[in-house]
Amino acid sequence: MAGKAKDVSALIEEALALELEDAKEAGRLGFMARALVQATMPHSKPESNEFVRTNGFYELTMLAPTAVGLPYGTYPRLLMAWITTEAVRTKSSELVLGQSLSEFMKQLGMNPTGGRWGNIARLKEQMVKLFRTSISCEYSDGERTTLLNVQTVKSADLWWNPQHPDQAGLWESKLVLNQDFYEEVVKSPVPLDLGVLKALSKSPMAIDIYVWASYRRSYAKRITEIPWAGLQMQFGAGYGQDSRGRADFKRNFLKAANKVALYDPNIGLAEGENGLILVPKRTHIRKLS
Repeated sequence: MAGKAKDVSALIEEALALELEDAKEAGRLGFMARALVQATMPHSKPESNEFVRTNGFYELTMLAPTAVGLPYGTYPRLLMAWITTEAVRTKSSELVLGQSLSEFMKQLGMNPTGGRWGNIARLKEQMVKLFRTSISCEYSDGERTTLLNVQTVKSADLWWNPQHPDQAGLWESKLVLNQDFYEEVVKSPVPLDLGVLKALSKSPMAIDIYVWASYRRSYAKRITEIPWAGLQMQFGAGYGQDSRGRADFKRNFLKAANKVALYDPNIGLAEGENGLILVPKRTHIRKLS
């Protein structure tokens, strides 16, 4: 039995190596900070400036100035994926965003649109929220407690004019990551396909599920059933804890998982009797164009 489990593990690792190489060759290989995969950011606008999510022994707390507010939705997720990918690629804590806002937004898979309801103003707003938010990560199993308190960015210079997104600024826009945050994201980032991430850019829940499933598949060796209550704490703390709230969360989670399956048919997630069934499978990255 032990030998069979070892063979399955080796096959999974080999498949993951192949799919990541395919994504790299296609220019789609990206990464996400592991701390934000184990517990996720807000999906919708939080009512306060403090946000907490838990995953077993792991707890993520985000705190922002009241006047600024917390980051939420898809934009901070796309930003964090870009930041992590660039940090891993360049091996530098100083990141160049580009000479124009339009150029940077295209890297995120976005076409710049102006006006009150355009994405330019919303992206800049979410950037400021994300960069001014403090993140605290704690792992405590009753015997050992480890803590990490960071802010993502040490400094930022954004030389962009929202009225003229294609116009280059006087200088390149740059970010300097907080050194602790930089070391954390490059130490053990979660690899993913940026093509899938961008395709899911209208659903923060779908993005979270895709990245989480990619992370779990990197080490899962057997079929696992994860209780819905635990998933709700990790992915949807905003839902009520009564039967209606749990039913709403389950329905929306499965709906988002179906969206992910459109771009990753081998996502390996299925509804179980008491929770979500995770089946170790390789992803479909080879099939993406």
